[in-house]
Amino acid sequence: MLSDLHGAYRKFTELLRTVRFGDADVMYVLGDVVDYGEESMELVSDLSMRANVYPVAGEHDFLAARMLSGFDRMLREGTDPTPEYIAEMTRWVGDGGQATLNGFRTLDAEQREGVLEYLCDMALFEEATVAGRNYLMVHAGIAGYRPERDLEDYCPEDFFTEPLNPGRELIPGTTLLVGHVPGRDGRIVRGAGSIFLDCGVAFGGRLGCLCLESGEEFYV
Repeated sequence: MLSDLHGAYRKFTELLRTVRFGDADVMYVLGDVVDYGEESMELVSDLSMRANVYPVAGEHDFLAARMLSGFDRMLREGTDPTPEYIAEMTRWVGDGGQATLNGFRTLDAEQREGVLEYLCDMALFEEATVAGRNYLMVHAGIAGYRPERDLEDYCPEDFFTEPLNPGRELIPGTTLLVGHVPGRDGRIVRGAGSIFLDCGVAFGGRLGCLCLESGEEFYV
């Protein structure tokens, strides 16, 4: 279980070696696979080939999917961008998207299609029961959460825009696993009914991984 890879492909492969990740294991990645790091395309290509790694979308993945889909369509159709697209693209490349766009531009048409398919197919949440404990995996939190509302009824942005409060247990009996907000001192942080997995690799920090079965933490 890890989060916020942000194009850190080499650290990701180092972590896989550290935890001895194999075909019989299962890993969840809690969003923000792309942006900031220089190897987002290498990372997406690697992850897309792993049937036992399940990604949950983060806001960077969600925005990259939209921006790159528009960019790819313009390449194929030879059309010009709208002013609205230009403005959104400018904001995205200024917030870590430049490296992702640069990598995407080096791909051929088939590779671009594969990247877009992977980003667009990311789930907004995942649920699992491990060693008798219930877990819900989202990127940041659940904005406007109400117990009677089905998770399928929330908008994508609801899982990105309101970071979880570590002092508040949102869903009794279920531990929320989230990323988005880097933990203190580059470590995994445990809150009230929650665990925060972003260790700040996007900004020179470490990449952390939590084993749900044993509770062990790993860092590279």
